[in-house]
Amino acid sequence: MGHSTPTEAVDTAALTRAMQRYAAEIYRLQQDHDHVSLALLADMLEVTAQAVSRMIRRLDAAGLVTHTRYRGVRLTPAGERFSLPAIRRHRLVEVFLVDVMRFGIDEVHPLADVLENGIDDHIEARIDDLTGHPRHCPHGDPIPDRDGRMPVLDDGPLSAYDGTRAAVSRVRTHDGEKMRYIYRIGARPGAALEIVSRAPFNGPLTLRIDGEIVVVGREVADAVWVRRDDPATG
Repeated sequence: MGHSTPTEAVDTAALTRAMQRYAAEIYRLQQDHDHVSLALLADMLEVTAQAVSRMIRRLDAAGLVTHTRYRGVRLTPAGERFSLPAIRRHRLVEVFLVDVMRFGIDEVHPLADVLENGIDDHIEARIDDLTGHPRHCPHGDPIPDRDGRMPVLDDGPLSAYDGTRAAVSRVRTHDGEKMRYIYRIGARPGAALEIVSRAPFNGPLTLRIDGEIVVVGREVADAVWVRRDDPATG
């Protein structure tokens, strides 16, 4: 009497994993949105609006998000900490898919969404070992360490960069076609680039990458994030 059955324990673990997945997606979306709308969250997770509403109520009751009507949700500090293990797991799986299984960089985000659900702490630790304890995912995003510390990147979108020389820190898009184009022109994490000219009124940027001149529009320049003149080492 009063003790959880094995079925209840599994359900609790599954619920916690699902809550963490939602929190991780909110964490990612917060990088570009002050508040994350429930409609956007439903779209990114490919679930119904009703499912999102139910989960947000659970996260809110647990003190993991704040929900402002007509604006959306934000993670609380506790919610950010809660999300980081899922962020770490997802990004480690992306590294494994690229470095070990040889999938294309443009393929790995949706694949990691599927695979991470079946990975426990033991398998995650083995993936971390096999991939050499990476600090960044294949797209350049930082991987939290085992203690839940997220490295801070001093970077921003190329479209807002005020300098001339920069290093690509990360490619921030899940659009496969756009990602393939960005990598094809050489704007991958770690690449050095020079802004040759900027057209006025949010016009295209002319870049020099690996000695080649390329012209990119605002949509690409928003997805390529850079830091000041400090090429990555790997």
